[in-house]
Amino acid sequence: MKLLLLLCGATAAFAQPFSFGVKAGLPWTDFLNTARSGNFSFTSNTNRYIFGATAELHLPLHLSIELDALYRHFSYHGAGSIIGITTTTVDSDTTTNDWEFPLLLKYRFGSRIARPFVDAGVAFDTLQGLVQTVKTTVLATQSAITNSTSNPPELNNSTSRGFVMGVGLDLHLLVIHVQPEIRYTRWGAKHFLDPNALLHSNPNQAEFLVGITF
Repeated sequence: MKLLLLLCGATAAFAQPFSFGVKAGLPWTDFLNTARSGNFSFTSNTNRYIFGATAELHLPLHLSIELDALYRHFSYHGAGSIIGITTTTVDSDTTTNDWEFPLLLKYRFGSRIARPFVDAGVAFDTLQGLVQTVKTTVLATQSAITNSTSNPPELNNSTSRGFVMGVGLDLHLLVIHVQPEIRYTRWGAKHFLDPNALLHSNPNQAEFLVGITF
């Protein structure tokens, strides 16, 4: 019986408990940088929300491994004109969903109720459901042609990888953990890169996130 209790105690001591929950936040940086030049310009709309799921594997020595799945939506608009014998206007609207999967190693400092933490790791990012609608209008005749594509000329990479680091606070409230965090990501490749340098992805991403785990 003593041996059985000892084995049960050892199993509990070396068990690696999981926690899981939700995460949401606000971006502090725009997803795209846009500009205007001559007869053409881009404007972007970065939705001010991020949300998704989070899971954490707790390790000894105040360490844990965290995996997130975070979603955001953004769009951009292009407008311009081509002046020749007749003037032609071009308007494009592009929307896409972005999924980000950070994998982090987290270290918590000692305290039971409020535990500061730092984390760092890598992230994988992919675009899903990208659609661009282009409307071309000849002003002299008011004739218009509309086309759609999932591969616009300014698309550079549909996936990207980057380095992530963050700092936050783990608040233990009864049966839940509330974890506000400031996180920075440096992406290695740009999703969008316009040949005329009027639109490109921002390689630096800063955001404020709050995770609630059980």
